[in-house]
Amino acid sequence: MTGENGAIRVIVADDQEITRTGLKMILDAQPGIEVVGEAGDGHRAVELARRLRPDVCLFDIRMPGLDGIEATRRLAGRGVADPLAVVVITTFDLDEYVYAALRAGARGFLLKDAGPDLLSQAVRAAANGDALIAPSVTARLLETFAFTGRATPVEQPVEALTVREEEILIAVARGWTNSEIADELNISLSTVKSHIARLMTKLGVRNRVEIAIWAYETNRVRD
Repeated sequence: MTGENGAIRVIVADDQEITRTGLKMILDAQPGIEVVGEAGDGHRAVELARRLRPDVCLFDIRMPGLDGIEATRRLAGRGVADPLAVVVITTFDLDEYVYAALRAGARGFLLKDAGPDLLSQAVRAAANGDALIAPSVTARLLETFAFTGRATPVEQPVEALTVREEEILIAVARGWTNSEIADELNISLSTVKSHIARLMTKLGVRNRVEIAIWAYETNRVRD
């Protein structure tokens, strides 16, 4: 639920106070975004999130007690009733923990040096039920770790993808926004959203992050 003034309510969790302060200052300076809570460890972050029910949780991966991956799983993982939107941030641009966080249910990830614009875009996307993967690390990270720990073949879609769905699949995997996809393919924004919804149904995934992961796991994305 958004705040009384319509602002997107965010909690920030990071074990470094200076980082939390910086993220809070950046987000509070953005129109329509309000930081309503802070936590220095994963246990506190989960407790705070369950109590405050923010629109978006912004979690660092490496935190004491309970890391950002497990905190994400408890709030957004499969089987969680009324899951919360989680965006993961990390210092490391090639970190297997980020991939694990996406598997745990995170709607996106960013590097801590992403900058105010990308940070606010990720928060707004997550609040709107969408997801944003930092374009600068999407291909490198997902391609590197797409097969990490997978012992069974990737499940194939319940129904074959159309040519257009394949095009949108690749665009999502490369980190394009819905607007960028619409412009590139010369189709309406609502058509893009319909195709993405259809992709999620066919692939049995929950969001565009998992669409991107599936695209890399099936070797559909080439440099």
